Amino acid sequence: MIKAFDNFEIWFVTGAQLLYGGDAVVQVDNHSKEMVAGLNDSGRLPIKVVYKGTANNTHEVADVMAAANNDKKCVGVITWMHTFSPAKMWIHGLQILRKPLLHLHTQYNQHIPYETMDMDFMNLNQSAHGDREYAHILSRLRKPRKTVIGYWKDQKTQDHIAVWERVCAAWADAQDCLILRFGDQMNNVAVTDGDKVAAEQVLGYHVDYCPFSTVMEYFDKVNDDDVTALVHDVYFKQYTVADELKDETSEAYRKIWNAAKAELTLRLVLKAFGAKGFTTNFDDLGDYNVEETGRGFDQIPGLASQRLMHDGYGFGAEGDWKSAALYRTTWFMSQGLEGGTSFLEDYTLNFDGDNTSILESHMLEVNPDISEEEKPRLEVHFLG
Repeated sequence: MIKAFDNFEIWFVTGAQLLYGGDAVVQVDNHSKEMVAGLNDSGRLPIKVVYKGTANNTHEVADVMAAANNDKKCVGVITWMHTFSPAKMWIHGLQILRKPLLHLHTQYNQHIPYETMDMDFMNLNQSAHGDREYAHILSRLRKPRKTVIGYWKDQKTQDHIAVWERVCAAWADAQDCLILRFGDQMNNVAVTDGDKVAAEQVLGYHVDYCPFSTVMEYFDKVNDDDVTALVHDVYFKQYTVADELKDETSEAYRKIWNAAKAELTLRLVLKAFGAKGFTTNFDDLGDYNVEETGRGFDQIPGLASQRLMHDGYGFGAEGDWKSAALYRTTWFMSQGLEGGTSFLEDYTLNFDGDNTSILESHMLEVNPDISEEEKPRLEVHFLG
C-alpha cells in the first residue's frame, strides 16, 4: 500500500439474495473474503480493500451505503454481484451513496467446470446475470461509476482498479482542500475566472482570497538567519549553483536570498490557514516601493512555487485557482509513481505532422520534479 494512502479504505460489497438458501450465502461470503484478500495481496492496489459483507436485501444495501458515507476512512465502494441480485433492492442505497463507486464485473471462478457443474453451481456463480441486472439499475438511475470488467486475479483488471483507487484518494483529498489566492486574477483574462460555488459543490475545492497585507504579516515574522540557512544549507546543496551566485555581495545572491524569504513566508501562511494550494499574481507582491521599504517580494515567488509544488501544494499563476486545485489533485493521486507533476501553460506550437506538439512552460514556476536531471541547476536571469 502507498504510505500517503494509509488512512484510506476501499469498501467491497457483494450482492446476492437469500433465494438460493443458507449454504449459498456462506459460500458467497467465503468467496468474497478470498477475493478481497487476493486483491490486497497482489501488491498492485495502492489502497487497502476491506470486505463489508454481502447485501441480500434493500435494508442491507442501504445500511452499508449509509455507513460508507459516514466513515471518513472509506473513500470508495466496490460492488460485485456473486449471484443474481434483483436490482430494485439497490435503488435506495445507490441513491444515498455519496462516495465514488466501482462496479466490478467479474466472477469468483475463472473457467466453467463443464464436467461437474450442476444447477446449484450455476445459481451460485451467476455473475453474468447479476452484474448485468445491476448495471441496468446503475444506468437507469444515471449513477456515476467506474466499471471494470475482467477476472479478478488478472493483472490488467487489478491495474484498472488501482487507477480508480487513486482517483478515489484524490477525490477524498479534494473534499478538504483550501486554495488561497494571493492577489486577484490577472486583469482581462477570462479562462482563470470560474464558479467557486460550483467548484466546491461538485468537486469539493474551497477557494478563498488572501490579501497580500496578510501575507506581509507573515513576511515580517521570518527570521533572517532562517533565510540564510535555507540558502546555504538547502539551496546550495540541492541545486547545482555557479560560484558567482555564492558571492554574498552580488545582486544574484540577493535575489536568491529574497526568493528564500518568499518561500519561508508562503510556507508560514499556507500552514497557518491549512491550505493545500495557492495562486500568485505579479501585480500584487507587497509594497509598491519594495526596493525602498524592503517589505514585499521583489520578484514573483517562482523558486518558492517550484519547491512548494514539489511538496504537494497546488499552484496556479495569475490567480488561476483551477490549475492550483488540479495540480494538487494530480500530485496527490500520483503518489508512489515514477515521474512528476508540474504547473505549466501553453506557449508555442510546433507543427510537424503526427509529431505536432506544444511547448509548455512558464516564467519561473515549473516543478523540477519533471526534469530528467537528478540535480537541477539554480541560475539567476533578468526576466525581460
